[in-house]
Amino acid sequence: PLVESGGGSVQTGGSLRLSCVASEDTFIRPCMGWFRQSPGKVTEVVATIGKDDNTRYADFVKGRFNISYDYDKKTLELQMNSLKVEDSGKYYCAADTSRWYTCELIVNYFNKWGQGAQVAVSS
Repeated sequence: PLVESGGGSVQTGGSLRLSCVASEDTFIRPCMGWFRQSPGKVTEVVATIGKDDNTRYADFVKGRFNISYDYDKKTLELQMNSLKVEDSGKYYCAADTSRWYTCELIVNYFNKWGQGAQVAVSS
């Protein structure tokens, strides 16, 4: 399973860092991504990273968020800077076990999910 950590509360313009650990010793990292769900909205893709570290971002986070993967720690991370109120929501990490290098920004392609970490940004 995937386990997220690092959520919390911050003011507009602040930063937070989310982490997601794959607890299985035999985990071989496929496409992975971060997603978020805000109240009353559908789950949306935030960013993805392929096995060759090729990254893709949703337009609304480009230039502010950075996705990365630490192979030694088997940890997916999301550095979130210049946070806005509209970035608030529950953030999930997920894996698409059918794709390895070219990740698609499609929520339904991701089939292994963590439990989520709450992010609250206030003005």
